[in-house]
Amino acid sequence: MLMPKRVKRRRVHRGRMKGVATKGNTITYGSYGLVSQECGWITSNQIEAARIAMTRSIKRGGKVYIKIFPHKSVTKKPAEVRMGSGKGAPEYWVAVVKPGRVMFEIEGVSEEKAREAMRLASHKLPVKCKFAIKENEVKGGEA
Repeated sequence: MLMPKRVKRRRVHRGRMKGVATKGNTITYGSYGLVSQECGWITSNQIEAARIAMTRSIKRGGKVYIKIFPHKSVTKKPAEVRMGSGKGAPEYWVAVVKPGRVMFEIEGVSEEKAREAMRLASHKLPVKCKFAIKENEVKGGEA
């Protein structure tokens, strides 16, 4: 699973998700991307499940880029513990995603295969997603 090697503060505030993504909203590495349409937290397990679904779908054909990383820790207190006595221990790690954020990219495969791989990956994620194509892609060898 993805998680930071070390962090400055182990237990962070929940924060709030408003607005649209201003960073990471363009397809940079691959030819096709999976773009979020909602706000949400994506756990490291969900990122890994989506990655596995994509790589199995393209059968080691292309290259998959993961453009989100779970920096935020989510804490949880043990069962049957009384109120108070501080914040709980970190339970899992999440990536904060806003609308317009490119989460995954693929290159080296056809559009049909990329679309199918992204569809399978989107089923593993808790936010609505859409398939996107890089703007300066040339169709059919036209210049």
